[in-house]
Amino acid sequence: MSSLWEYANPRKFMATSAFLLPWTAGIAAVCLVTGLVWGFFFTPDDFRQGSTVKIIYVHVPAAIMAINAWFMMLVTSIIWVIRRHHVSVLAAKAAAPVGMVFTLIALATGALWGQPMWGTWWEWDPRLTSFLILFLFYLGYMALWEAIENPDSAADLTSVLCLVGSVFAVISRYALLFWNQGLHQGATLSLDREQNISNVYWYPLVITLAGFGFLFIALVLYRTRTEIRARRLKALIAQERMA
Repeated sequence: MSSLWEYANPRKFMATSAFLLPWTAGIAAVCLVTGLVWGFFFTPDDFRQGSTVKIIYVHVPAAIMAINAWFMMLVTSIIWVIRRHHVSVLAAKAAAPVGMVFTLIALATGALWGQPMWGTWWEWDPRLTSFLILFLFYLGYMALWEAIENPDSAADLTSVLCLVGSVFAVISRYALLFWNQGLHQGATLSLDREQNISNVYWYPLVITLAGFGFLFIALVLYRTRTEIRARRLKALIAQERMA
């Protein structure tokens, strides 16, 4: 049985990701098209929210992936700190812009959804505020990578930042359990089936969520491959200068 750590080898990762990337991208495309078309065009308007309820098919998956992206970065950053595998920290670096875009989409669609429901574009609700802070942590993580020239030093410092930012990722996910106040509604998807939304909305939402998940995987694989190639190119340039 092969060890999971084999994929920390750049060559092994490049070979495996080259095989997985078309499949994950293809599944993402099928799920997103199916879920979004089904949700936007073949589900009824809500009796209270009207057609604005259909923002759920973008807002909820984006919000879930924004948080999960940071947790993925946390795991790969911890692997870097413990095992010093470059592929893991490059995967974290690759995931940051993707997670940042998901967070921005969640904030923007949340504002569009909140305005007709709450009568305001923004409220300093615990969950909204923690999500905004998470977005700023994404920006700070990316800026820290660019600010430090030595890649190993940048990896160490960004890993620490990722650990600190995970506090706000947890708060974003469970804010409604920590504070029994705020405008934000409870969980749309729950292991307790009785808390889920109606099936007419639930089924296309799950398909769309799967599409967002596979899209995240595909983008991270693609960007990690790019980061590995960029590191190889820098190493070759450095060798030529020393020769």
